[in-house]
Amino acid sequence: MLRAGRLGGACALRLLLAAHTVAAFEPISVGIAIGAASALTGYLSYTDLYCRFAECCREEQPLNASALKQELEEKLFGQHLATEVILKALTGFKNNKNPKKPLTLSLHGWAGTGKNFVSQIVAENLHRKGLKSNFVHLFVSTLHFPHEQQIKLYQDQLQSWIRGNVSACASSLFIFDEMDKLHPGIIDAIKPFLDYYEQIDGVSYRKAIFIFLSNAGGDLITKTALDFWQAGRKREDIQLKDLEPVLSVGVFNNKHSGLWHSGLIDRNLIDYFIPFLPLEYRHVKMCVRAEMKARGSAVDEDIVTSVADEMTFFPKDEKIYSDKGCKTVQSRLDFH
Repeated sequence: MLRAGRLGGACALRLLLAAHTVAAFEPISVGIAIGAASALTGYLSYTDLYCRFAECCREEQPLNASALKQELEEKLFGQHLATEVILKALTGFKNNKNPKKPLTLSLHGWAGTGKNFVSQIVAENLHRKGLKSNFVHLFVSTLHFPHEQQIKLYQDQLQSWIRGNVSACASSLFIFDEMDKLHPGIIDAIKPFLDYYEQIDGVSYRKAIFIFLSNAGGDLITKTALDFWQAGRKREDIQLKDLEPVLSVGVFNNKHSGLWHSGLIDRNLIDYFIPFLPLEYRHVKMCVRAEMKARGSAVDEDIVTSVADEMTFFPKDEKIYSDKGCKTVQSRLDFH
């Protein structure tokens, strides 16, 4: 019986792979193959069986808010605002069966403060393969849109890429890195997809998620954090309302933000501007400890202190914030 079960599972897998191969050409053949595989296994539905062997777009799959909360709180250091807003935004959006528009988040702060790390965590909590998922799409400005002379071409390509991927999976995730290096005007090509339209040319974009990552606004965020420190107030006292209005205006008027005079801001299509605060000495030490644990090494506090001491801090006199955040922690730890 055990052998027969194994043979049945193997046959099912071969049938599924065959079905996947002919999927683009013969829908009837796919149905026959999946049906035969279901008969062999005896109980799984078409979708359940196929998704055991291939990644599927599960549009209605709920977000595990508790798991996301725990991961953000345990792995993201010094960013109480980002943790709170991202958890709130994603949970609310995924619990809404009929959102009126896609969720659009714009993450701002200096390099090394955790923006890319957060986008990775979000991707892993939305799609099981994370950044390697067929339904997660990463665009890097300097790689995908390098030439200012080809803005129109990039706009057309961007619309085509997004349209095709959302057609394949309504809950697709799009991440735009290095927004501060994106040529002005390119991002406005996706404005119709972020707006309050039920459908565009038969495609609904309302369940997709867009995340922008940018260093722009880092100076404004640092100024606010420094003002709180100089006033003797804790960084945890900083609230979103202290930063979001000035951040959105600052990015809108910054020619090097990728969102300069953008219709995305003018039309209020970005749901949250999320500030990432500059990291202090204690946060850098947390990053070092986390990296040592990730490497399977015992945490040596002497090494933790040594790595943190090698980092440079600003302002010049106070030396409060790491000028590279935790960005160089991995490479510096290699020397210890």
